[in-house]
Amino acid sequence: MKVRVKWVEGVAFLGETESNHAIVMDGAPEGGGRNLGPRPMETMLAGTGGCTAYDVVTILKKARQDISDCVLEIDADRAPADPKVFTRIHFHFIVTGHNVKREHVERAIHLSAEKYCSASIMLGKTAEITHDFEIVEG
Repeated sequence: MKVRVKWVEGVAFLGETESNHAIVMDGAPEGGGRNLGPRPMETMLAGTGGCTAYDVVTILKKARQDISDCVLEIDADRAPADPKVFTRIHFHFIVTGHNVKREHVERAIHLSAEKYCSASIMLGKTAEITHDFEIVEG
């Protein structure tokens, strides 16, 4: 996998991925940025959420669960001193569907956390990672 990151101005950077997508990252004004995009660490957290949500949706579909939506809310803390790694990350899944079984959602989250989501497994080396979920009928 390859990514190219190019400095734009100030503390703004353009990330270009091997799959031909781009994302602008920038800092807060108090850090010299113009707030043109998410912070790099926000991007990392969003990418981790995308990784685990991808797994959960895919696993639930393979289990023939009738899901119509999956939202992942992430709450994280970082160390107060540099390098300010993530120290705690909580994933809260909101799965919407018809007759979705709790045990299938639990299994999907567990498989993602323990086997498939390389991003969250990697971040788990510095952060305490927890998960919970709710199922919404609909």
